[in-house]
Amino acid sequence: MTLMERLYKKIEENGFVCVGLDTSLDYIPEKMKKNKSVSEQLFDFNKVIIDNTKDVCAIYKVQIAYYESYGIEGMLAYKNTLKYLRENDLLSIADVKRSDIAQSASQYAKAHFSGDFEADFMTLNPYMGMDSISPYLEFIKNKDKGVFVLLRTSNPGANDFECLRLKDDSELFYTIGDKLKELNDKLIDDSGYG
Repeated sequence: MTLMERLYKKIEENGFVCVGLDTSLDYIPEKMKKNKSVSEQLFDFNKVIIDNTKDVCAIYKVQIAYYESYGIEGMLAYKNTLKYLRENDLLSIADVKRSDIAQSASQYAKAHFSGDFEADFMTLNPYMGMDSISPYLEFIKNKDKGVFVLLRTSNPGANDFECLRLKDDSELFYTIGDKLKELNDKLIDDSGYG
C-alpha cells in the first residue's frame, strides 16, 4: 500500500482531521511538568494527545519550530514524538517548510525522511524554484514518503509575494500550482494518487 493510499484509508476510517502538535511549555499543565526534563514534558504532553485522538484523526503535523526553540531538549522531544507515531502506525507530517538550493535540499530530505527525524510527509516552500523541490523526488519515488507544498497561505503577508499579479493578471501562486501539477501528473500511479 502506498503512503497516499494509507492516508486516504485513514481519512476514510477516522475522518479528515489533522492534529497539530505545536507544543509549547507555556500550556502544558504544571502537574505534567513536575520532576521532568524539557524533552520529557513536551513528549509526554504529545503522547497524551496522540493516545486520545488516534481513533479520530488521519494524520499528525509536528511543527518543528516549537521544538527547535527548546534546543537539544526540544529536538529530542521532536524525535521521540515522530518515533512514537511510527511505532503506533500513525501518519506524520514534518511541518518544516524547507526550501533551499539542490545540495542543501537533498540534506533536508535525508534528515526528515530517514534517521532520527523521519516523518511520512514534509512541508516544502517552493518559492526558490522547482530545483528546490526536485531533490525530494528521490525519496518519494517509491511512494512511501510524500510532500505537501505551500502555495497560498492565510497570513496578511501572503499578499507581499504569493498573490503578486503576473502579466496575464493571474496571481503567482496559481503559476506555482500549475508547475507542481505538471510534476505531480508524472508521479501518479495505478492508485490514482501522486
